Amino acid sequence: MALTSMTGFARTHGTSGAWGWAWELKSVNGKSLDLRLRTPVGWDAIEPAVRQSAARQLSRGNVSANLTLSRAGASVQVRVNEALLRALVETVSRVSVDLDIEPASMDSLLAMKGVIDITEAEDTEEDRRRLEQAVLAGFDQAVADLAAMRRQEGAALALVLAERLDGIARLTAAAEASPVRQPEAIRARLAEQIRTLMDVGASFDSDRLHQEALLIASRVDIREELDRLVTHVAAARAMIVEGGAVGRRLDFLAQEFNRETNTLCSKANDVSLTAIGLELKSVVEQFREQVQNIE
Repeated sequence: MALTSMTGFARTHGTSGAWGWAWELKSVNGKSLDLRLRTPVGWDAIEPAVRQSAARQLSRGNVSANLTLSRAGASVQVRVNEALLRALVETVSRVSVDLDIEPASMDSLLAMKGVIDITEAEDTEEDRRRLEQAVLAGFDQAVADLAAMRRQEGAALALVLAERLDGIARLTAAAEASPVRQPEAIRARLAEQIRTLMDVGASFDSDRLHQEALLIASRVDIREELDRLVTHVAAARAMIVEGGAVGRRLDFLAQEFNRETNTLCSKANDVSLTAIGLELKSVVEQFREQVQNIE
């Protein structure tokens, strides 16, 4: 199973009878699956089915889903208020005779408010049911398209993460092979520090001095940090191969990478080792930022 990104876009559209519909889905990073649904008035009833459809294919991400509906080519019904029209004709005829003026034309009478009522034909229950089925099927397809785009981006992110892990492994190996970590170099530095202390005065207890030397050596030893970095790299690579919803676990490893790198930098007792540690911190941060996009 491949890695999946949490960012993507999808759009589907279609028609059902006199209605046209369109879904537009956008997805960004999120700690969990958060679907924000916008539908026209009167369409709240489809929300449970829509959420179930999204949950079947998506695990994480902030998803915005917008449904738009439009009606085109619908049949219309024309109703003439005959009673009102007759009353108007009689009244106008009588007034025109009394006032000796031209009677009003039929066009004028028909244009009067309330004489003609033009309405769109109402949908039947069967029409509404078919439209709802088409809209829900369209959402299923939109989610499938969104998931496909997220998988495609996830495959690209997998290559980026693998490259960052290669960098972490390379820098870890460089720290391991650093000349300043060799026993001879450590002994030489300790001997120099001891000579400096002994030159200050002769009142130092030799046993206590030996204990302090061992303590200094243990504090500058980065063996444990290097071993953990190697282990974390192997674990991260296994997760990338495993794929699926591993974003949270990769994020935890990114935090562990950062922790070990900070400790390595604090223990570094040489400029060259410090430089390796700082470069390592940069690569770890790049790894962490990319992991935020993984489902």
